[in-house]
Amino acid sequence: MTDPTTKAQKPSRKQQILQALAQMLEQNPGELITTAGLAKTVGVSEAALYRHFPSKYKMYEGLIEYIEDVVFSRVSHIMEEEQTAAARCEKILWLVLVFAEKNPGLARLLYGDALAGERDKLRLRVMQFFDRLNTQLRQVFRDAEVKENLRTAAVPSQSAALLVAFLDGKVSQYARSGFREQPTQGWQEQWQMLRLGVLAPRAAVF
Repeated sequence: MTDPTTKAQKPSRKQQILQALAQMLEQNPGELITTAGLAKTVGVSEAALYRHFPSKYKMYEGLIEYIEDVVFSRVSHIMEEEQTAAARCEKILWLVLVFAEKNPGLARLLYGDALAGERDKLRLRVMQFFDRLNTQLRQVFRDAEVKENLRTAAVPSQSAALLVAFLDGKVSQYARSGFREQPTQGWQEQWQMLRLGVLAPRAAVF
């Protein structure tokens, strides 16, 4: 798991388990991860795994929580540093794309390819991550209506939904391609099209 903003520290056993799980998701696309295989990679017994995580679901949830911690802590910085909707949207989208590209195993998790066992429960948990992104982007557009007097062609909920669908699609494409189709590929052109779509001013009504 890659977060370039943090200094290198010796990981705890719990962190080692999560790192090993993320690595296995990256190195074995299309294959289900077993606790026996994970324990072997970490170098502990299966019983030791369950001392740190009571279930396999909790292991995957730990990875999703890591994704949320990294992404939304940086989103908070973006919201503080940038003042326009255009800059905020561009940086939030770029953040998620780069994070997925640098963490292929976690991208596979967000795509849902790795979810086994408690599949429905995990899909719901992944959905909560994208819902939270949607909420944040809706707030960006609402703030812009007040601070920038920005009135876009679409309402904030529709604009946010389009941007989240774009992110979901890019991450899914990356995982489906076996990590060959990089999420950041073609970004500049794609962002210009998105910007013109979601930030286009609402036509005046006479």
